[in-house]
Amino acid sequence: MPRMSDAEKQRSHNRILDAAARLFRQNGIGSTSVADVMKAAGMTHGGFYRHFDSKEDLVAVAFRHAVDDVVSDLEKATTPGGRDRERDNYIKTYLSREHVMDGGQGCPLAAMGTELARTGGVSQQAGAAASARMAALLQKSSDTGMEQGLASMALLLGAVTLARLAETAEDSDRALKAGCTGLELLQDQWPVDRL
Repeated sequence: MPRMSDAEKQRSHNRILDAAARLFRQNGIGSTSVADVMKAAGMTHGGFYRHFDSKEDLVAVAFRHAVDDVVSDLEKATTPGGRDRERDNYIKTYLSREHVMDGGQGCPLAAMGTELARTGGVSQQAGAAASARMAALLQKSSDTGMEQGLASMALLLGAVTLARLAETAEDSDRALKAGCTGLELLQDQWPVDRL
């Protein structure tokens, strides 16, 4: 059998990551097997260990891959005006019906965060790093520490979680609107009195 080139191996690796990131967000980590991921990537189960040491390794790498994908435009913006525009676009997309309905392509923290918190190890570390990364990107002012970014992220995650739990489209929309309102209030009234 001919040896796979480095470029072919990288393409295969990326297919596995794309499939894993989508399936873990869509179905959950515990409900998605390595065999499921490899099948979705169009590969045999036996090829998995050429790319990853374990499922835990795959979860951590796929999670980081998903985070990279959803925040790349925000991170590429280098001017203050560009960063503000991208942040506003990110929030608008985040608090949309499309994001609520398509968890397989949406925010990995909203889809996988609670599972990552229970895993420990490298997967939980990847989740913690992503939380800090997102808080920094959502932070509007550098002189308020990370609290404003963390508060914004908490509102986004909470609004999407509530919208996904809603039994009707109206209740889902109400949760998204509440998230928008909360973010507007947060930005207008920051800093808030601390407990």
